[in-house]
Amino acid sequence: MREGDVLLASLRQGNGVVKDRPVLFLRRIPPFEDLLVCGISSQLQQAVPELDETIAPPDSDFRTSGLKAASLIRLGYLAVLSRSELKGRIGSVSTARRHRLLTRLSDFLRPVPAEK
Repeated sequence: MREGDVLLASLRQGNGVVKDRPVLFLRRIPPFEDLLVCGISSQLQQAVPELDETIAPPDSDFRTSGLKAASLIRLGYLAVLSRSELKGRIGSVSTARRHRLLTRLSDFLRPVPAEK
């Protein structure tokens, strides 16, 4: 498994139901090598501007992603999973996309300076 892989994992939904869903493997977390992932959804209308990113058939890495339809990579839906919680690999996204998403997440988490 490599960072940038699209994986299948059992995730708890907002209503408490656990479903197998695609996730994007963003980074390995030490010391136990857990995986920081974000959810992927086909519900494009749930996009959060400046945070989420759409991946669609015209994108150069859509075919390698293993996704079947245009989807939303949801940086607001993060989880840390152990390898045992993963069902398998579907595909992968480009290194450029993963770096862009990590930068976007880092920028979002950075505190906004207090006004004077």
